[in-house]
Amino acid sequence: MARVKVEFINTCPSCHGYEETIKTIAAKHGQDVDLHIYYAGKDFAYLKQYGMITKGTMIINGKKKFEDPSREIIESAIAEAIRSS
Repeated sequence: MARVKVEFINTCPSCHGYEETIKTIAAKHGQDVDLHIYYAGKDFAYLKQYGMITKGTMIINGKKKFEDPSREIIESAIAEAIRSS
């Protein structure tokens, strides 16, 4: 089974809650999830692939973007990506 790539672009201090939620859920899935957190203004690697992002965004496998990631959306999106990989 391929690992699911989950990226989160943290754009502001209020996105920290989403970041912690994503880390917690990814940890539950262990080695099935490859998690990377980017911080706007510090990390620039995501700009080439995704362009300018001004809102906290979770991206799964470089394709699906979630700009309003509630806990339920994060859990279901990661679980679905693992099932389909």
